[in-house]
Amino acid sequence: MSETTRDELPVAVIGAGPVGLAAAAHLVTRGLRPLVFESGPAPASAVSEWGHIGLFSPWKYNVDHAARGLLEAAGWSEPDGDYLPTGEELVTDYLKPLAETPELRTTINLDSRVTAVSRIGKDRTRTPGRDETPFLIRTEKSDGTVSEHYARAVIDASGTWQTPNPIGRAGLPAFGEDRARREGTVTSALPDVLNRDRAWFAGKHTVVVGGGHSAANTLLALAELREREPDTRISWAIRGADPASVYGGEDKDGLPARGALGSRLRRLVETGVIDVHTSMTITELRGDDGVTTADLSGDDGLTIIAATDEGPVKLHADRVVPATGFRPDFGFLREIRLDLDPVVEAPQELGPLIDPEFHSCGTVPPHGARMLSHPEKDFYIAGMKSYGRAPTFLMFTGYEQIRSIVAAIAGDQDAADRIELVLPETGVCSADVGSSCDSPSEEEGVESTGCCGPAEPVVIGIPTGLRHGRSGESEAK
Repeated sequence: MSETTRDELPVAVIGAGPVGLAAAAHLVTRGLRPLVFESGPAPASAVSEWGHIGLFSPWKYNVDHAARGLLEAAGWSEPDGDYLPTGEELVTDYLKPLAETPELRTTINLDSRVTAVSRIGKDRTRTPGRDETPFLIRTEKSDGTVSEHYARAVIDASGTWQTPNPIGRAGLPAFGEDRARREGTVTSALPDVLNRDRAWFAGKHTVVVGGGHSAANTLLALAELREREPDTRISWAIRGADPASVYGGEDKDGLPARGALGSRLRRLVETGVIDVHTSMTITELRGDDGVTTADLSGDDGLTIIAATDEGPVKLHADRVVPATGFRPDFGFLREIRLDLDPVVEAPQELGPLIDPEFHSCGTVPPHGARMLSHPEKDFYIAGMKSYGRAPTFLMFTGYEQIRSIVAAIAGDQDAADRIELVLPETGVCSADVGSSCDSPSEEEGVESTGCCGPAEPVVIGIPTGLRHGRSGESEAK
């Protein structure tokens, strides 16, 4: 390290999604220098993977205020506030222009996966002088090139998209699941059924596993595909005894797009277009040759072996869509001192407030740097990852987290402790785990009907709805 002082170093931001880019915008607005690491080839690469999906919330609730300031200075025209964008539009009309603003474009390192975070010369067991020692961030590119960087503080906004929950029981992969995922018979959580991935599903039998909005989106897309390809078969596997919890508020939902999704899904189930398998716990994925594996290159598919209340069952499928939610990856933080809730893996003080076993949607208070802090000074986890395995994250909550965290890093503790977000009261909530809600409160100019339905943590907690044709719950219910 050169003679650069600690305070002259940049603030490292892990992830160039909506929350990570908002962090960078707040940092430059505060006169601090961000250093952003994005594992993908372009900003918001994870969002681009579900770009075919439409959001439930309109544009006016999806733009961070510091990001808006940078964009407007660059001549950006804000989209119609009442329009519901797709993930692709979120990227092309907001996140990509934000990443290309003069203040941010030189701060973002693409194809730079963070593989480790530590302190210069100190592993997690070394205490003397630790708080004043700069952070060491190690990154690796897809070609194997490894680099090291220094920072005064670190904001981990890497999300959870790359670490999906398994479809097996007890939080573990089913036998054969890991290989099936590698080979593609178990797909991504939000495949593009109607376009990019159409050939995988047309005329095939697909089993969708999970009981949240991501499952509903894929089921609706498959039903649309079935209208054009009548040989397409659709099965839906859930752990619960009744799919009704996934339908949510329907016409009582505070977000009409989400309510319509539940109503459409109910009709498809009642008319037999979707074959529902309830009380189903998957234990094994077995290739039809008898081996616990799957072969994407073949046409024979695989056999799903599951336990039910009536005993073991077998179900043949060509594809399995795992709409079972996500979990955080702490592997690259082994040398950082974290204080995590033992249940949901969120920061210790936040964990009990978001535990889906006890929390209902709309009851999490706005929170900032103090609640998100760890024993490691100047290290924060923000965005969807800050909620660990809980499925109730709100986009506006992420922006408030970032505003407070950056204020704390800048030394403005009064601003860090000030609450500048009023969350909505709950509306119609599912009997399942809580929902994401992206509307501000009545005080900010919208009705107080609330916006709660089934669980829906997408990579950044954006609740989504099938429109052109998103993440899942903590487990497959």
